[in-house]
Amino acid sequence: MTYDFLVETYETERIKVLSVWSEFHDEDLKARPNAKDARGRSVHEQMVHQCVSEDLWFRTMLGVDVSAPPLPKVESRLGFIQQYAEDSGKRLAAVREKDDAWWTEAVMFFEARRTRAWVMTRRLTHTSHHRGQQMAMLRMLARDLHSNYGPTADTGGLMQNHAPTIYAYSSIESLLQGEASGGRKVALPGPGEKPPTERPG
Repeated sequence: MTYDFLVETYETERIKVLSVWSEFHDEDLKARPNAKDARGRSVHEQMVHQCVSEDLWFRTMLGVDVSAPPLPKVESRLGFIQQYAEDSGKRLAAVREKDDAWWTEAVMFFEARRTRAWVMTRRLTHTSHHRGQQMAMLRMLARDLHSNYGPTADTGGLMQNHAPTIYAYSSIESLLQGEASGGRKVALPGPGEKPPTERPG
């Protein structure tokens, strides 16, 4: 179908969100970009926002309701990972069943009318935006970063230096099992001998 690419992209976005969350430590949840400035969401608040915002968009704009509270009963790092994996999996299953007519139908997007395909595209970019903020937070907290799109400083550095892409987990199932057992991420080689940025120093 015409809009399968949106379904496939949402499927990959799910594991990208969960992979970033898995990189945090339990004690990181209270951390903010600036500890003295409440305007910057804490890691905990970022996870709440992702769950609540995605649930709201899917229910009220896309018409996909998974009939579950968006937040875990215990708002721990693992609780958020498990809740988001379950709910987003149900959303994925629902949108896989939709035909082209559903995707092209205009729905309310706040105070404007847009097609569901347009709304889904905006949802994906919204999620990516917040995930980028969280990855910056991981660096502020001196945490390692596996690949989310391509190489990172911890997987070998720059793409042009042939650094590999190394994901923390091969699937959502292995991520859930690994994190429930205390963490079983793929080992990272580190940046290697070459600078990990284009403008070192």
